Parts: sequence; structure tokens; C-alpha cells
Amino acid sequence: MIDLRSDTITKPSQAMREAMARAEVGDDVYGEDPTINRLEAMASERTGKESALFISSGSMGNLIPLFINGGRGNEVITHRDSHIMSHEVGSVASIAGVLPQCVDTPRGLLTAQAVRPLLRERSYMMSRTTMIEVENTFGGICYPLEHLQKIKALTEEEGLTVHMDGARFWNAVIATRVDPTLLASTCDTLTFCLSKGLGAPVGSLLLGSREFIEEARHIRKMLGGGMRQAGILAAAGIYALEHNIERLAEDHERAQRIAQALKRTQWADITLEDVETNIIFVSGKHCDGKRVEEVLNRHGIACFGSSESVRLVTHLNLSDEDISEVCAIIEQIDEKEFL
Repeated sequence: MIDLRSDTITKPSQAMREAMARAEVGDDVYGEDPTINRLEAMASERTGKESALFISSGSMGNLIPLFINGGRGNEVITHRDSHIMSHEVGSVASIAGVLPQCVDTPRGLLTAQAVRPLLRERSYMMSRTTMIEVENTFGGICYPLEHLQKIKALTEEEGLTVHMDGARFWNAVIATRVDPTLLASTCDTLTFCLSKGLGAPVGSLLLGSREFIEEARHIRKMLGGGMRQAGILAAAGIYALEHNIERLAEDHERAQRIAQALKRTQWADITLEDVETNIIFVSGKHCDGKRVEEVLNRHGIACFGSSESVRLVTHLNLSDEDISEVCAIIEQIDEKEFL
């Protein structure tokens, strides 16, 4: 099987493993792991944020800002299909105690115009809007910089904060060619994953002000996420930031090749404009996504399907030969298999 289920399935390269084996370690809960400290400093420098915290997952990276800047009994405005709504087990409400107010906007991208009418007036009997959460990329689609700048201006006007779920932040940087410090300046807090397109086995970075990160360390411990000699994992993150950011462009180009192959078929329904990075969503013209998943699996392409569509994701463990084989398979599948 050629595995296109997700970029989370990547495995560390031999060079990354060697970097992990050489890592100098200490007790991170005491702030004494030099490799973690180096990774956090590197992340801060590259994004222009004051401070950073190495955490176990992107889900934790979203939960901590919701807990601190959202606040129990308050509201966060987010997209209806955002990750915090659909793939984080309801932690926004069950742990952070924040009430999500969901917006349904085209392509998953919020705008200041769509958000403004949802801001709550101050009242003793209503929850208060305290945060706007954006996801960049959203299903592989990048936010236009202007959208994010207008949302940030709105939050500054209204005294709110912006959190960016930037699980694939670096894909957005490479695809839009926007400087990462400029992109990160559009949010108060940011999280990005090391374990997706960057190829590390585990971990994310949470970034924000020094004051915020100091409080985030406290909440990380409360959530059971304090780690000890985790410099072995941080070393993989350092390697990823040093070697695997620019190469994301290869994943994007390979996704385009697959998308073009799908467009040439009689059975696939795809919007090429939505394939901006390494994620492709495709549906069948004559069937639901589960049926498309079944047919592709039968032909040796592993993918995830829902009732609506199938998701295909390119990543660093695929070769040009793999992509050529996928394209050939896609174009050879008979339309009748979906009937």
C-alpha cells in the first residue's frame, strides 16, 4: 500500500535518529534540559514570539490557550469544522470550560466581517467572547495574510485574543511565501506540530508572550504534560526545523500532481484551487467518500474517507516514484467501479 492517510505517519530518518541519540538531556520540568531549551529558543526566534514551550501534542497546544485566554464560562469563536470542534474530544468545553460559538464560512476561513456580529455585548447574564481561534492551514488551505491581519485588528479593538492552530503552520509559510514572523504576528498564541510534515516522531511548540508561556508551563503540568529528559524528542524537532521546512514544497508539488491526475478522470470530483499545500480532498461523482476509499484501497492506495469525501495527504516518506504510481493507478481506475 502507498500510504496517503496523513502526514502524521512519517517516521524519523536515520539522520534524525542519530541526532536524537546524541541529544544532551536534563530535567525539563526544572528547565534543565539543554536540548529542549535550544528548541524553544529556536522556535521563538523563527516565529518572532517572545517565548515557547515544548509540549506533547497539537491538541495540548490548542487546549492550553483555551484554558488560559479563553477562560471558563467564556466564548471562543471558531469555524464549525475546526479541529478543536471535531477532533479534540470536546476538550474545549470539558476541560477548558469554554463555550464554542461556531461559524460556517467558505473554505474554513474566518473573516473579521463574519466574526464581528457574533461578539457578545457585555451583560451579567451572557458569556463573554474572549478569543477567536483560526486554523492555518485549514484542510490544506492557507489563510490570506490580509484576513488574519483584519481579525487581529478586530480583537485588539475589542480586547480579545487570537489563537492560531498552526499544526501545519510551516506548510502555510512555504505555500504563501509569507515571512513566518509576519504570519505569527497575526495571533497572540500559536501552536505548530513537529510530527506532521516536518517528520519528527512526536511533539509540538506553543508560542506566545513570556507571561503567557510561564502560565502555560503551569497548565501543562496540571494536564499531566510535564516531561523530564525529553531532549531526545526535542533533538528530532531541532533537526526538523533545520532540515525539513523548505522541503515541504516537494509535498505541495506532489499533491498537485495527484490532484491533476484526479481531475483527468471521469469519476473524481475535485476543486483544484483548494489544493494549496499537501492535502487533497476528493469526492466521487457517483458515490460517497467511503466508496471512493474502498476502491482506492483495493488498488493499493491507503486513504481516509468520510460520507462526503476522501482525504489524501503527501509527506516526506513518499518518493517521486510513489507519486507517479499513485497517479497512474488513479487514471487507470474504471468509472464503473464506483457505480
